[in-house]
Amino acid sequence: MIVKEWCSFCGECAGVCPRNLIQVREYSLVFKEDECRDCDTCIKACPINALEKED
Repeated sequence: MIVKEWCSFCGECAGVCPRNLIQVREYSLVFKEDECRDCDTCIKACPINALEKED
């Protein structure tokens, strides 16, 4: 997952992750990418489009 520089760390992505794989820490997001199933729920939930998949 790529977090763009304009991420506000609002926690919307963490709140919708069905597997609870995202944690909001002080000025950062921590992803458990090895357990992610690429459902894109977090990407769709971001109100400012600050998340995208890594190629």
